[in-house]
Amino acid sequence: MKVVAFVTDLMDRSKVQAAVPEATFARDPAAAADADVVVVDLARFGDAVGPIREHAPGARIVTFGPHVDDELLARAGEAGADVVMPRSLFFRDPAAAVAPS
Repeated sequence: MKVVAFVTDLMDRSKVQAAVPEATFARDPAAAADADVVVVDLARFGDAVGPIREHAPGARIVTFGPHVDDELLARAGEAGADVVMPRSLFFRDPAAAVAPS
């Protein structure tokens, strides 16, 4: 399973890497083209969900963001995210969040 993560915060990135060692990290939506799962930090890549979906139409897009930003979370779903969750819930178990459902 190929996992591409759009996560740049160093602490968050280390948590993703520890939970999903096969994850690669990217900043350009085109890097998601052949991914099975894409993880998106909405606080930093909120506007990238649509372009990521265009490059990876078959990928499962899992997003996380601040629980207090209802608008940002809603926009992610509208842009094509399959899973939209608060940051705190995602980081309880990142491996489970990216696992096939």
